[in-house]
Amino acid sequence: MSRALKTTIAIFAALLVVGLITLPSLRRGLQRMNGNPRSEQQARREVMQVPISTPTDVNVQAQMYWLSPSSPATLEATPIQLPLSADPVERSKQLLIALIAKAPAPERRTLAADATLLAFYIQPDGVAIADFSDELSTGTPSGILSEQLAVDSITQTLGANVPGIRQLKILIHGQEAETLSGHVDLSGLFPVSSPVPANVPAAPASGGSAAKSGGAPAKSVPAAPAPPPKKSQH
Repeated sequence: MSRALKTTIAIFAALLVVGLITLPSLRRGLQRMNGNPRSEQQARREVMQVPISTPTDVNVQAQMYWLSPSSPATLEATPIQLPLSADPVERSKQLLIALIAKAPAPERRTLAADATLLAFYIQPDGVAIADFSDELSTGTPSGILSEQLAVDSITQTLGANVPGIRQLKILIHGQEAETLSGHVDLSGLFPVSSPVPANVPAAPASGGSAAKSGGAPAKSVPAAPAPPPKKSQH
């Protein structure tokens, strides 16, 4: 065997050894590169799940809408103490993050535990836009009732605590989705209204029945005096 051939074989052998040594590191590097988008998403989720704090926060009793413990097919208003901002957009973010993170029990949850609020806006016409991560869709059980309860818990929580929002648009990862999880249509807008107070006592009637459309009570009018009897003429 010539000296040149031996040198070539030695070089190839050395390169093979170096390759075997560096291969695991190269594989880990490729895995990290492929995992970067997921890692960034996880980091963003962790940041978004942290409660938002603003200089105008005041502890208030917020009304949160989760599943009723006695009737799981309905929502029930649950008062909890939350620091809420005076700014409607920040206040809405705080409420929706709490709606996900502060459910009183797993069986009362309406939104997926790993769902994340990515963005929230309120347009001048009162239309709010809530952008959630994909987990809102993938983590919601497929079915008309479960999907509708998820949407209603969002709209009712916003309506009970944030004035000025009239309608809500739900996006999934910045995109308009056809349905939440196969049934409830997300292409349109959902109405947002403040809850009507229950068991409001009626105003006591006084001086007669009230007029329709909130008019004042009718007043009694005294009868006109009877005319004097006519004298008979003979």
